[in-house]
Amino acid sequence: METQQQTWQNMTGKIFRNSITELVEEAIIREQANGHRLKVCVGSDSHVYGDAINYATAVVFIREGKGAFTFIRKEREIQTISIKERMLNEVNKSVEIAYAICAVLDAYGVEMEVHADINTDPDFKSNVALRDAMGYILGMGYVFKAKPYAFASSNCADIMV
Repeated sequence: METQQQTWQNMTGKIFRNSITELVEEAIIREQANGHRLKVCVGSDSHVYGDAINYATAVVFIREGKGAFTFIRKEREIQTISIKERMLNEVNKSVEIAYAICAVLDAYGVEMEVHADINTDPDFKSNVALRDAMGYILGMGYVFKAKPYAFASSNCADIMV
């Protein structure tokens, strides 16, 4: 499997050289100093293009009553996998980032949710991974959200993938 990992950027394409942990801590300090109460949602999405899969992982900061902003990481992998494996790869990418930033969030009292771009309706193909994804996210101790409540993955990451 070939992976090309990129740096973090915002929704307008501005590139950040800092690690996600540094970006998160800087954002929390700035936003809390401005009196904002925050919640962070992490989610990933992917699209298949031939034998390549493009992934995007979003870290969304919600300012209670004052909008939101996002950091995005894009990746491209050359492989052919099942829909279930792709959905679980998305979840794994989200959990990886959630794990990386959870200590910072805890230190500043910021809540986190992990969003999965998986449909709760069994008529949709992605539903095949719902139970596994939910078990993984909840088992890691995170709050789990699936479609239609998983906007970090199904909206923010989806736009950038």
